[in-house]
Amino acid sequence: MEPIKINNYTKSKSRTKTSSFVANVFSLMFTALIISGISAVWFASEEMKSYIISYEGGLTTFGWITTLAPLGLVMLIGFGFNKYSVKFLLGIFILYSTLTGISLSTIFVIYSTSSIATTFFISALTFGIMALTGYTTKTDLTRMGSLLMMGVVGIVIASIVNMFIGSSFMDYIISIIGVLVFTGLTAYDVQKIKNIGNQIDQGSETTQKMMVLGALTLYLDFINLFLMLLRLFGNRD
Repeated sequence: MEPIKINNYTKSKSRTKTSSFVANVFSLMFTALIISGISAVWFASEEMKSYIISYEGGLTTFGWITTLAPLGLVMLIGFGFNKYSVKFLLGIFILYSTLTGISLSTIFVIYSTSSIATTFFISALTFGIMALTGYTTKTDLTRMGSLLMMGVVGIVIASIVNMFIGSSFMDYIISIIGVLVFTGLTAYDVQKIKNIGNQIDQGSETTQKMMVLGALTLYLDFINLFLMLLRLFGNRD
């Protein structure tokens, strides 16, 4: 009976390690969302709005910086994963979530506050269900993840094309596909994070870096899901 006890202890320890890793990833992701939310609400106020939106209705220089800089910061985290320290990557992630929140403040100009709140609740519920699905399912979602990443590339290309075309119908189709893609990616990414947590050493620097990268991944899934749903169901002021 002794080998069975040892085997059960090993499995229990492995599950604890995995759940701890996943919990830390989600805690970091939720912290980033709170930072973004505070930044968005603050810069949506009448006193701060002028820093983002000019009197002519377009973006100010600072507005463009907060819109474009996050893309560079995401690339910095990705390419600098092995080069930079955990503290540096964490600082970049916090800066990224702050700038993203500031850029998201413009949605309060476009959409009603009630529709933003409703869409956020729907996004949170959908994200939670898919995250739970990804964590508990026994099905390998790797193949689905590859297809969904191709979908993300397609969404980016279609969105760039539609910037020049300006088709409301195409925007509607992109939003529907976007909701499906990022809903699926949530389950896939959570399963991937769970598998990573089961393989890496607890407490190592690489583990801490993976927590930051995992939190960034889930943060992007949630934000993009929220924006796609808002484009579909948000009531414009």
